[in-house]
Amino acid sequence: MPDKTGTLYHTTHSGGGPAVVLIHGAGGSHLAWPPALRRLPSVTTYAVDLPGHGRSGGTGRERIEEYAADLVGFLDALGIEQAVLIGHSMGGAIAQTVALAHPRRVDGLVLLATAARLRVAPAILEGLETDFERTIRLISQWAWGPGADPLWIERGREMMEACGPHVLRKDFLACDRFDIRNRVTEISCPTLVLVGSEDRMTPLRFGQWLADQLPKGKFVLVEGAGHMLMLERPQEVLEVVTAFLLGNLGKPPAA
Repeated sequence: MPDKTGTLYHTTHSGGGPAVVLIHGAGGSHLAWPPALRRLPSVTTYAVDLPGHGRSGGTGRERIEEYAADLVGFLDALGIEQAVLIGHSMGGAIAQTVALAHPRRVDGLVLLATAARLRVAPAILEGLETDFERTIRLISQWAWGPGADPLWIERGREMMEACGPHVLRKDFLACDRFDIRNRVTEISCPTLVLVGSEDRMTPLRFGQWLADQLPKGKFVLVEGAGHMLMLERPQEVLEVVTAFLLGNLGKPPAA
């Protein structure tokens, strides 16, 4: 069910259980998540559009902390006291930031294709200002693993195009400024880290390091997938995420 709270558009699937919030990455929207992940069994799943993305108003943010504050405001508006946060790339940075700032409100984290530090090539930041179309084509080429469906690659490019250069550059600036390496060990909740073996944007060594540093971290490698692993390997990701939720929320998923 689509809804809008404040400036954040979101979809809701009520499975009658604990809250799970899906946070997309740079230039994305709730549609960056495959339908099965937006309809997880036995939990109530919220897939948000961050400010300036998808159907949400706003002009984006230049710092991850600002997006994290938006997400906490979203939780407050819906009366969600605790949730599992599932974040992809920039969304994973947002999820980690919320977990550090509000540890009692985060029951667990699922971090896909992300890291404790997200560096962005200066050429990307410059290109988003000087040649937007060429730059998003370049990003699209790097974001997917070999064998990815060309239709999904084009949809990903269209999502970035819809955000526009202003919002997308803010996203990448926010990513480039993100660095919590000296605080990772403070994240105490159970955390699942998933990385595609062919990810060229956040290579697997960064995800492995993150999982190793987390007190309750678990690392899963998704073979053959690139940065958009949840769309490239939806069934595999769904099974791993469902098992994690079962193990940490204590409620078995419906058949």
